[in-house]
Parts: sequence; C-alpha cells; structure tokens
Amino acid sequence: MGALPVGSSPSPVPSSSYDEEIGRWKAQRLERLRSETGWLTLVGLYWLEPGASSVGSDPASRVVLPAGKAPARVGILERDGDRVTLHALPGSGASFEGKPVETLTLRSDVDGEPSVVSLGSVSFLIIRRADRLGVRVRDTQSATRLGFRGLESFPVDAKWRVEARFEPHVPPRKIPIPNVLGTVIPEESPGALVFDLDGQSYRLDAVLETGEVDLFIIFADRTNGTETYGAGRFLYAAPPANGRTVLDFNKAYNPPCAFTPFATCPLPPRQNRLPVRVTAGEKKYGEH
Repeated sequence: MGALPVGSSPSPVPSSSYDEEIGRWKAQRLERLRSETGWLTLVGLYWLEPGASSVGSDPASRVVLPAGKAPARVGILERDGDRVTLHALPGSGASFEGKPVETLTLRSDVDGEPSVVSLGSVSFLIIRRADRLGVRVRDTQSATRLGFRGLESFPVDAKWRVEARFEPHVPPRKIPIPNVLGTVIPEESPGALVFDLDGQSYRLDAVLETGEVDLFIIFADRTNGTETYGAGRFLYAAPPANGRTVLDFNKAYNPPCAFTPFATCPLPPRQNRLPVRVTAGEKKYGEH
C-alpha cells in the first residue's frame, strides 16, 4: 500500500486541535530561537590554527569579542591537535560555571556538553566540524536578538501533513551531506521516507543525529529563494511505527543560517531536492 496523497492525512485530524498543535509547535520554536543560547545570539565564528590565538575586543585579536562588552585582551587560546586550552589574563573577567578562569581545557560541542566561557552578556565555546576547530561567540544582547520581531509562515493546511512509508537502508549507511563551509560530511542515514504528492511519488533520505531518535530531514523545494530560504529547510519526523511515520511540512523550519552568518548549516543533498512547491512551514526571514 502506497503513502497517502497530499490531500489526505494518515488519520482524520480535527481542524481546531490541529491548529492548536501547530500553534504550540510554533510557540516552542520561537522560545528556542529567542533563548539566551538561541541562534539569534551568535555574533562571531573564528577558525583556529595550531598554536596560540589571542582573544579580546581589540580588533587585532584573532578571536574578536564585541567592543565595549569584553576587555581588549582576555587571554590566549592554545590549540594543540584537537585540544584547546584557554589561558586567561588576571582580571579578565572570564568565568566558567560561575567561577573565574585562569587556565581551562575546553570541551567542544562534539565532546558532550561544551565548555562555555562567559564575560557578562558575551560567551564563547569551541565547535568542531570535521577536522576544523572554531570559536563560536554569543551575545545575549546582540542586535539580532533584540531586534527580532518573529517569523512568517504559510497558512496552516492539514493537507501538508502526509503519511510516509519508511524504506530502511539495510544496513544503515552514511550519505554525503554538504554544508555552507564548502565541505561534505558523511552522516548516518537509517533509510528514506517515501510519500505521494498529487499522484507522484517522492522520497527523502533521512539522517539520524547522534543521541537522537527522531529522523532529521534536510530538503529543498521550488519555493526556495523566493518565498522560502534559498538553501532549503529542515524537518523532523517521529521514529517509524510499523514502517510508517508522518511528514508534517507545516513544521518545516528555517536553518540557523537564515538568521546568522555565523552558523555552519548542512545543505540538502541532491536527492532531497523536491521538484515541487511546498507551500507550508516557515517562509524566508530577512535578507539572509
């Protein structure tokens, strides 16, 4: 039995309860985006070379912190292979978990909970992307966060809530996922989701992120660049039950790069570029 056409849903969904469900999802999405660790707070991204890199608000620093919100010189980040150590200057104001920092080896975002160094409204942490290590800088008082006025979406329409058949990759395989850094990273793919739109069958390869159970879908469609973000959108689906799950394109959302140039977003793989207009979910934001 094939997946249901776009005009159907896997089970009747009362309009009022479905609208409420989407309303709650949108509210949670906005809460995450506006949070003190949300994408709107990003103000810098600096890739580290081996050796020492200066940190501070001095424009000559290798890692530049926001002017007026951090000392001109905070200290030095020393990279030795995959190890990054902060050597903070006395009186820099740098702290970790509420305690002043002198010397601290920093965990990256792929080594569990990253080590976040704080200086008032400013903070920074180490991110790892393949063999690259970078410093991500946040400011809870960033102009982007303070000036955020919400998101625009297509009208909620239950026809975009479609049932999909899960076709597992046996065994699970890695698929190449490009990103905005110009690199390609193999990601674990447990299978593809197959669904029907207007009598035509389509498929999207799903990714299973480390520590997650929901399927992650990075897709593009023919609204990209006009009504929606040019580099595609993201969507999650629940783990398949009896070989089926739901793709709800009303919950399609913009990647972080739609809000900031300091994110490292994955891009849709070629096979996930739908040759149709998906007029559901978030529309493009600003000029990104």
